[in-house]
Amino acid sequence: MKKRRSVSEINVVPYIDVMLVLLIIFMVTAPLLKQGVDVDLPTAPANPLDAESPEPIVISVDSKGLMYLNIALNPDAGISAESLVKQVKAALAREPKRPVMVRGDANGPYQNVVGTLVLLQQANVGSVGLVTEPEAKP
Repeated sequence: MKKRRSVSEINVVPYIDVMLVLLIIFMVTAPLLKQGVDVDLPTAPANPLDAESPEPIVISVDSKGLMYLNIALNPDAGISAESLVKQVKAALAREPKRPVMVRGDANGPYQNVVGTLVLLQQANVGSVGLVTEPEAKP
């Protein structure tokens, strides 16, 4: 009499099916997760943020001078100057080392960015970074 040996192979077909379903879900939802306001950033050579630093507070200023705050309840809605100062002060009180960045539209007046910097000065922000697009290499 011959003894039967058990087959010890893993059937990977169900795992491939699950992977493909997850891939489709992520492909569909990724464009919906776009964060922030559309701002045409100026180009300049600059170093990227350190990956280990906390998530920065980002204030976006569009070409019309409207301000948007990424830590606000509704980041896609404009924010008033008073509310901006209050929320940035509160966030920095909780986490003082958090970087503060300004995304100013390249086609907007420089006055819009300067006005935002003045508001951040009122919020006792020690240093502010300006977000730019990297320069295209020839």
